[in-house]
Amino acid sequence: MHLVGQNVIDIRNPRTGEYDYQIVPISQEDLVKRCIKMREGQVSWQQLGVKGRIKVLEEWQTILRGAREEILEAVTNDTGRNRESIREVDGIINWISRWSIIAEKEFAPVTQSTQIDFIKIESDYSPYSLVGIISPWNFPLSLSLMDAIPALLAGCAVIIKPSEVTPRFVEPVLNTIKQVPQLAEVLTYILGAGETGAQLIEQVDMVCFTGSVATGRKVAVAGAKRFIPVFTELGGKDPAIVTETVDIERTASAILVGSVLGVGHQCYSLERIYVQESIVDEFVATLTKKASNLKLAYPTPTSGEIGPLIYAPQADIISRHLHDAVEKGAEIHCGGKIEEIGGGLWCRPTVITGVNHDMKIMTEETFGPIMAIMPYSDVAEAIRLANDSEFGLSAAVLAGTVEEALAIGRRIDAGGISINDTGLAPFFIGTEGEVEKTAFKSSGLGGSRLGSASIKRFVRKKALIYNTTSERSPWWYED
Repeated sequence: MHLVGQNVIDIRNPRTGEYDYQIVPISQEDLVKRCIKMREGQVSWQQLGVKGRIKVLEEWQTILRGAREEILEAVTNDTGRNRESIREVDGIINWISRWSIIAEKEFAPVTQSTQIDFIKIESDYSPYSLVGIISPWNFPLSLSLMDAIPALLAGCAVIIKPSEVTPRFVEPVLNTIKQVPQLAEVLTYILGAGETGAQLIEQVDMVCFTGSVATGRKVAVAGAKRFIPVFTELGGKDPAIVTETVDIERTASAILVGSVLGVGHQCYSLERIYVQESIVDEFVATLTKKASNLKLAYPTPTSGEIGPLIYAPQADIISRHLHDAVEKGAEIHCGGKIEEIGGGLWCRPTVITGVNHDMKIMTEETFGPIMAIMPYSDVAEAIRLANDSEFGLSAAVLAGTVEEALAIGRRIDAGGISINDTGLAPFFIGTEGEVEKTAFKSSGLGGSRLGSASIKRFVRKKALIYNTTSERSPWWYED
């Protein structure tokens, strides 16, 4: 009998263009069996309590440190990047410590009095038994574990379906998991394409999805049909507003890294840059000079700052957006084309002006190292342009003072606003604090990944309300 998902999938190397790796998707039958086994393991995992789970994850953390170089090599082969891959590997190791501190505090039982003298309330939590994570190709390691680590600490079992575009990291990570038997019972990866992800949704109690808006909508609908919670972080078309009071040199450096880090393969990359018209020419010249100084990471991943395009179809989207803009009158100052070098596809940092909201490059997610700059006359216009989007993931405001930037940032329809810098929110995932952010508009559904309380996404909350006396309650019927 033919089982869906048994065909081998060939995996492209982003640096060479060669298909030099293969995966075999898990069959639907084996997926069902795996999920049943994970649910069985979750019972004992929950009974360990927070301290017990922390101890197991600390054991895994030690093993991860020992396997750092092997995992780093695999992630680098998946993405063609080195600098960002180091950040991914070291990030997950640090997240275990950070989330462990948060878990102990957030899941500590709380008992409180009420307005009724003899009634008290105690908090309690029940984890979702099995959490399914469907993660993307742009930061394959970190985005596969960003939700998994807090979910595990909350007491859930977790099964991860990473992107079939970048699956090389899975084998060395699974090897570390297998060395911790208690963890292996509640954390695993499965391989496959979109069909496998759809099958996973049918087996779990909660879904975390990071990816495109189009796929995110399908995930949300599938979750709704099963009446299970769905957390999605989707695409962005992040704006930046630059006022005339900025230090242009400093601001151009901030915009550059916020736009092209990871070759622009970030959901929170700055793709629309609105600059006050009185400084736009100087700003464009400064940014173009800085962008032109960045080098391609070729012939080795450490040869420069700009890695290859990971996903070949993304090159077509970037080309289409650039062509549409130029055809409608835009001007390219540097970069501006897809290059094939050594078999890989590359795009140098691109500064483009003469753009407007009739162009794809200002309205659709480009997901490349493209800095599209549009002048504005006053702050009200800048805010209107920044909010003129179906997306609302994050944004940046750069001004002469924090107060000036904050006043603008409060009026932008997006979840995470970097003030006088860019791309700040990811640094604070897994750190203590009350501040949370959620996606606006089409950029996602569900609770925040930021802030201590975000770990409670993975539990159902109970209130144990109890009467402390043996007397009759005044609202009872008379016998």
